Order: sequence, then structure tokens, then C-alpha cells
Amino acid sequence: MASKPALGVPEPIYRLGKKLRHRVSAIVARSSLVGDQPVFEPERFDWIAGLEAQADEIRRELQAVLAHRDAIPSLASISPDHRKIAPPGKWKSFFLHGYGYKVEENCARCPVTAAAVERIPGLNSAFFSILEPGAHIPRHRGVTKAILTAHLGLVVPKRREACRMEVVDNNLVWEEGRTLVFDDTFEHEVWNDTDELRAVLLIQFRRPVGMLGRLAGETFLFGVRHSHFVQDARSRIGHWETAMQEFERAA
Repeated sequence: MASKPALGVPEPIYRLGKKLRHRVSAIVARSSLVGDQPVFEPERFDWIAGLEAQADEIRRELQAVLAHRDAIPSLASISPDHRKIAPPGKWKSFFLHGYGYKVEENCARCPVTAAAVERIPGLNSAFFSILEPGAHIPRHRGVTKAILTAHLGLVVPKRREACRMEVVDNNLVWEEGRTLVFDDTFEHEVWNDTDELRAVLLIQFRRPVGMLGRLAGETFLFGVRHSHFVQDARSRIGHWETAMQEFERAA
């Protein structure tokens, strides 16, 4: 990792933040400059066209990572908060950025992707999200409207209709080289009912908002960034970095 973990937020403040997250999201929604709906047209975000133009190069870097597929950690092993929804070994993640922290080693492995995501306004997190064949992520929702989520399709099963995401009542399928944008605080569910893996570049970025929404959102995200679960996740990524290095040496 690039730097030592920051001191965690005191537990009472962290608990207060969790209690207030719905109020924060309400403020952010009222201040949103792009509306408050489950799914967004990607054309509303100027940076997406540039990202999609690099999809082939990003896919080549992903394929190099997938050559060490067994060393890529499951999301549940990095973030225990995801254990209820992340199938064991079925949902893997290769982090470049996580809640504002840069994973230097992984960015060095994927320089084109790293440079592309660092140009995204308000970048919060960026990682390759890999769903193994047969994976199912049950209905769930994110914690704050301060961020939106984008998926750049990189590897999509041939039977696209059998690999899908439902956001409220919106049925979405991935397409290689194209981006989906949605608000993960709305309930969503994912299926990969195929015998092929699905891989996307998952990006979380700050929602465009007015001044009040920015103040509320940034304060909440500061607390999340310094919370114990994000700091614990950083240390776990360091553990998996060692595993990746061992696989590369053995290759």
C-alpha cells in the first residue's frame, strides 16, 4: 500500500455516522445536480466517453491480471462487511483505488487503467470486479448517495441475457466497452447464470451536487475513509499483494 493507515475514527463517532447516513443521503439527493434515480444515462458524465475509448487497452491489462486468477482475492476476504452478499470465491476484486487510497503495486501492474481512472472527477474507488460462473449476489443496497457507481464492461459472457443486474425494476446487461451508471443505494441484485466469468471495471465516484450536498457528502466519506472497516480492508489488500507477488514469481 502507498502509505500507513490513518488513525481510525473513534467508535462513538463511527456509530453516530451510521445512524445519520440516511439523513446525509437525503441532503445529498436534494442537492444532486443529476437527479435522484436508480439508473443514469452514461452520456450525462463527460469522462465516460474517454474511458470507453480505452476499453481495449484496459481489457488487455485485465487479462494479464487474470493470468494470476487464483491469487485475486474474493471481496469478502477483503471486506468482511460483504460476507453476507459475496459468495465465497465467486466475487473477486483487484483494487487500484479504494475509498481514496491508491494501491500502488496494482496501479503499477495496470498503468493504462490507473491513468484512466485517475482522470475521473471525484474518484472514490476503482477495481476490477470479477464474477465467476454461477455467481449470485443477493438483493442489497449501498450506504450513501454521496457516490455513484459505474461499470465498464470488459469481459461479458456470450449469453448476455443470462448475466444481468436488476436495479429496482431496471433490468441491465453488460456490454463490452460500454458503461452502466447507477445509484447503489437503490436495491440491486446480480446473477451470472452462465459458465463464463464476467469482469467489469467498477468505479465509484462522487455524485455531482451543490454546496450543501458536497459538505454533507464529503464529511460522511471522510468518516468512512478513516473507519476501522476501511483500514482493516487496506491491511487485507496488503496480505493479498504478497500472494500476487508469489504467483508472479512462480509463473
